[in-house]
Amino acid sequence: MIESADEFVRLCRSPDPGERRRAAVDEASEQVWLDVVHRYPDERVGVAQNKTVPLVVLEVLIGDPDARVRSMVAMKRKLTPSLLERLSRDPNEAIRMRVALHNNTPRAMLESLRNDPWHEIRATVEDRLGS
Repeated sequence: MIESADEFVRLCRSPDPGERRRAAVDEASEQVWLDVVHRYPDERVGVAQNKTVPLVVLEVLIGDPDARVRSMVAMKRKLTPSLLERLSRDPNEAIRMRVALHNNTPRAMLESLRNDPWHEIRATVEDRLGS
């Protein structure tokens, strides 16, 4: 278990592949994750990549100014419909595309993405809905 924000950052930046893997798969408390988010903005992508990061932290990361962070959040399997809804309105088309492709995206949300400004998203939605 990752015990502190400093430990997480050390693991992420380590030259040792085993330690970097720990940063991606080990659990930490909600407080540790939020501490990383607030103290180490450059490590937010790493937080979003972690397999165990809780939904409450992903909710915070959805509002991140860095599209790379939001994109990483959009790939998480555990996303709820409400989180996917927020991401479906993201200004970044690549993030909206991830929502269109996400297995947990409800049909009604896919229907609303039929009107997306980007033709690639509209085509993806049409393929997924089978129309």
